[in-house]
Amino acid sequence: MDFVLPERPIRMRLLAGRGHYEAVIPALRSARTSVWIATANLKELLVEDPRATARSRSRFHSVLEVFSALAQQKVELRILHAAPPSGPFRRSFDRRSRLYKGGLELRQCPRVHLKTVIIDGRLCYLGSANWTGAGLGAKGEGRRNFEIGMLTEDEDVIDQVQAMYEAIWSGRMCKACKLRNSGCEAPLDLATRAVAGQPMAIRTRRAP
Repeated sequence: MDFVLPERPIRMRLLAGRGHYEAVIPALRSARTSVWIATANLKELLVEDPRATARSRSRFHSVLEVFSALAQQKVELRILHAAPPSGPFRRSFDRRSRLYKGGLELRQCPRVHLKTVIIDGRLCYLGSANWTGAGLGAKGEGRRNFEIGMLTEDEDVIDQVQAMYEAIWSGRMCKACKLRNSGCEAPLDLATRAVAGQPMAIRTRRAP
């Protein structure tokens, strides 16, 4: 999928460092219909527990707790990633039956290098940050990566990003992929048919 769109003004907020965490995580918690994430690396991510008090033993919990609560509310949760999830992520995921029974769907494509978070089809993060603590600024100063990105509600930007995401997610990009027979363990067009029984519907417009 190749394109260069015409220049035009858009409204957006620029994020760097800890700003990723402060903008993306609260928006994630408030999701109502869908959360689509694309990342090259996928690792366990600890976030502050809003219910914790000064006397709590731990002020942090896995972001998968947030996903589990969203799954209970029937929010559609997707993560598209390139590298296999880290060991801590897998162990945390496997402890949450609501997620591994379909509440959070994971699909892997070795060519994925885009980093985006799309919430309810109305808010989109685009930038350099992977879905990791160092990437999203959850780690302390001096330990987090140098990342930069933007947050926008621009409908045309979101439509384009969702269209690209869906093309990868549904396996429509697999047929012509040069890694199909070398470097890709499970092409998504085959995985999609095996899981769903038919190709996924194309959803490039904003969620209601």
